[in-house]
Amino acid sequence: MERLEMERIEKEKWQQLEAKDLERRNEELEELYYLEGCFPEAEKLKQENRLLSQWKHYIQCDGSPDPSVAQEINTFISLWKEETNETFEEVIAKSKLVLYLIEKLKLILLETPPYDLQDKNITQYQGSILELQELLHLKFNIATEILLRQASTLADLDSGNMEKVIQDENVTLYVWANLKKNPRYRSVRFSETQTRFELPRILATSDIALRLLHTHYDHVTPPFPVRALSQERTSTEAHFVEGEVNVVETEIPEDFEEEHKQRENESISVHEEEIKIEEQVDTEVQRSSVQEESKATKYELEMKLLSETVTAAQLLLIENTSEKPYFFEDDEVDTCQFTMLGGVYHLDILELPPQCKPVKGWMIMEILKEGLQKYIYPPGTTEDFETENAFPPVEVILEVHENVIFFENPMVARWDAEGKHWKTDGISNVSYKSRERLITFNLETFGPVTLIQDTHINMPYQSWELRPLDVNKVLLTVITVFTEIQIQIKEDLCMLASIKLDDKKHPSVLEGKWMNPISFIIALKEAGLNIFPTGHSHFYVVINHKVPLVEMKACRQMALLSSAFAFGWSRWNAHCDSKKVVLKVMEHLAKEEPIQNPDWTLLMFSGDRAQRLKIDEYSETFSEALKEETEFHSTLYHMVKDFASKEAMEKIRSSNCQFINSVCHMLLSIRLFSYS
Repeated sequence: MERLEMERIEKEKWQQLEAKDLERRNEELEELYYLEGCFPEAEKLKQENRLLSQWKHYIQCDGSPDPSVAQEINTFISLWKEETNETFEEVIAKSKLVLYLIEKLKLILLETPPYDLQDKNITQYQGSILELQELLHLKFNIATEILLRQASTLADLDSGNMEKVIQDENVTLYVWANLKKNPRYRSVRFSETQTRFELPRILATSDIALRLLHTHYDHVTPPFPVRALSQERTSTEAHFVEGEVNVVETEIPEDFEEEHKQRENESISVHEEEIKIEEQVDTEVQRSSVQEESKATKYELEMKLLSETVTAAQLLLIENTSEKPYFFEDDEVDTCQFTMLGGVYHLDILELPPQCKPVKGWMIMEILKEGLQKYIYPPGTTEDFETENAFPPVEVILEVHENVIFFENPMVARWDAEGKHWKTDGISNVSYKSRERLITFNLETFGPVTLIQDTHINMPYQSWELRPLDVNKVLLTVITVFTEIQIQIKEDLCMLASIKLDDKKHPSVLEGKWMNPISFIIALKEAGLNIFPTGHSHFYVVINHKVPLVEMKACRQMALLSSAFAFGWSRWNAHCDSKKVVLKVMEHLAKEEPIQNPDWTLLMFSGDRAQRLKIDEYSETFSEALKEETEFHSTLYHMVKDFASKEAMEKIRSSNCQFINSVCHMLLSIRLFSYS
């Protein structure tokens, strides 16, 4: 009986708390809606910044094209095509602008919200990117041909062969011309580098040149299509708002004129002079107030639409696709599972072009119409050769890009030009020296080669922490099996604060460089520090699946509170169901200082209800029991507000909308609740 009585009392208490929560729900949700107005406000600022950037480029008049304007970029491409006989150094100098234009177009596609991108613009930008990439590679080929025509004049005095290395921040060229065709000279090592080729006898005696063009970027892998919101839904919303705005703009002045006419008819008996003056004053006042109301209503509708589209875009960041996009064949690299790192090594055996010859003070040069030709190795038919092993694989030793981190030995893949994908066949005896950053392998056929790493090697995460450093400044720490990554977020910028490997700090060129969130995410991925799941990642990682809407709401409200509250990983997040998340939270106002003697509060949030849990991080079993003398709230924000200090709330209210938006974007991109 006593137990039943206790249960009845507990049930009554629970019902009272639920009733109280329901009573104030609308009030709390209204306040949250007002606070979350920072997200559309930040998006509006981004739109204004994009327009300002275009205007600045227009008035700058520096001769560089605006890649988003088709006429300008097409003119640039046409003019460059007409330029001939450019040396490799000249092409490298021009490539800096070309790579900048390509990156700018890629950023436009990634940063511009789907509702602001039309299909024709997407097609135009992607077409410009491909055309610039193809033209740049063509220019490198032409410059290589010009260089090889002069091979005899650049020959080394000792070996009699030509060797040249040209290094730049984006490209490294290694060229070797076999002028002497000495069968004993089979080991080609480029001076002052570790890059080396071990040639079979047949190549050592052939009229060939070897070229290794290491581009520190990847223009070979086909880019993924831009993920877009439903065009139909977006356009419907746009039409709806346009219609509402038109009604406001047209109907209000008509009502006003009718009312004004009635007032005129009613006041005919009054002196005309006085009436005219009064009417003029009244008209001006009323017109201005109606115009203000019209503008305010238009602004509200615009922000409401923007809020809905921003929410849809945020939800898109954390949605899982239902099926894999493509079936991968044997030896074909799954580009959803693996990432290409360190750029592309274009390995080519080339036919040595006719050499220039001095004749009576002139240099005579034969120029072939077909241009630079590849030497086919092994040849299509081998009937004329006696032994089966006349065309053994070529041993290659490559230097790995210093700015890329490999957590395990990298794999080597070659580009299949026919199938338009990366493959791992035709490559054998792969070995990697991590200290020297050298990779050795045997290659059967030449062509583009790249190094690949498991995209999800740092997933799932072991723990994470979000800690305020100051108003509009936080530190996000993500700990994985291999590394600890610290990211600073300030205003609308992100920076890599530090990386630790084996509990030791690891230097990186990205440290100290502030970038916008999207550029920062791209830079981390290219450095091998991928902690950003895609919609396909759940096929390759065992995840702690959470309902996207709940995860999104939690991240948005954490971002709102991040200037004054620290948040952390809880082991109980894996024990609650997919419709709830569990996290640690505590007030932290000390500037730039780590958390000393943390006194965490454990919260559970389901998207529409937040509560403090009775258990702590060290309890033996998980329980959803409510902590004594606490209540339910409809939002995380109001739950935290219950135990927040006045100073903490002031910090939160003074947070910048762009900062809140950047924190939210980073949290959604890393997906802390589902992938830890």
